[in-house]
Amino acid sequence: MSLKIAVLKETRADERRVAVVPSLVARFAKLGAEVVVQAGAGEAARFTDADYAPARIEPDARRLVADADIVLAVQAPATELAAAMKPGAVLASFVYAQKEPALLKALRDARLSAFAMETVPRISRAQSLDALSSQAALAGYYAPLLGAVQLPRILPMMTTAVGSLRAARVLVMGLGVAGLQALATAHRLGAVTEGYDVRPETREQAQSVGAKFVDTGVDARGEGGYARELTPEEQARAREALTRHIQQADLIVTTANVPGRAAPRLIDRAQIEGMKRGSVIVDLAADSGGNCEGTVPGQTAEVGPATILAPFNVPSLLAQHASELYAKNLLNLLELIVKDGALALDLADEVVGGTLLAHGGEIRNAAARAFLQSLDKEIPA
Repeated sequence: MSLKIAVLKETRADERRVAVVPSLVARFAKLGAEVVVQAGAGEAARFTDADYAPARIEPDARRLVADADIVLAVQAPATELAAAMKPGAVLASFVYAQKEPALLKALRDARLSAFAMETVPRISRAQSLDALSSQAALAGYYAPLLGAVQLPRILPMMTTAVGSLRAARVLVMGLGVAGLQALATAHRLGAVTEGYDVRPETREQAQSVGAKFVDTGVDARGEGGYARELTPEEQARAREALTRHIQQADLIVTTANVPGRAAPRLIDRAQIEGMKRGSVIVDLAADSGGNCEGTVPGQTAEVGPATILAPFNVPSLLAQHASELYAKNLLNLLELIVKDGALALDLADEVVGGTLLAHGGEIRNAAARAFLQSLDKEIPA
């Protein structure tokens, strides 16, 4: 009997993506699996149920997951839906366990093998599974476009019969995957670009996409490819050096975001008050609180002379391509854990073990386990 792969319809606000796109159904089936898609799963990404043929369509979510061997989703499913899965089944989705205590307990109690896609190890062998990076690339691409339509100026230099218009200055703060894509897009659109990051090794990366690197003299390299938190002295030094660049910019994109934590503050109100009238900030960290003082997550706010855009779930605004990249991340994961048409989880594998949140009635991820234990201690005996 072949494996059954169930594809859920997303139900959370602002989520338009789907875990599997029609063009990849055949490749999932080649794993020795039957693909069953919840009715309407692709509608928000403009895929119809008919597009998924020959996959079977199932309207009832509980019936869909009840006998599924593998359940695929973008956002973590509702707790009651996870609890309806059969013991030993695999769930793969973004989870963010510290925000989902009830779900975490359900995964443990139902003895599910849950893969949290935000915890894919940042190693070379896991790049094809790295869903955070695939989605961040699209968010970074889209951010300058969102900002450009709000600017009262154009991005490129333009020469007309009555004179020339100067190119806009774009500053990108945070040079991970999203930041570098934002710089590349702004450069292609003709802007003068600058990039800033507390990790000085990103200088060459910024320069490779045509940007000047803003050097504040502060080195904050941390673990796992993320920046460490700056000391108060380092923050003051970096702020002084950055303020001039912030206040010269027409458009700023901020991208500093660490999964599971509140976003760091990169720009304060005093810096914003000194910006050009009509300038725009696109804050890509809205989902974790925002990088700017005055950011209103999920909304557009006027702060002094500037407009701050803080959209939620930016990759979802590009739902078709975001879904396609995410589906390929999931396919690469399943190719590691499905052998000869059957589940075969190698817990010693660095990628499998590093992404496996729960398995066999245990919470395997150390941070999630500590979080759950802290909750248990808060409950009186």
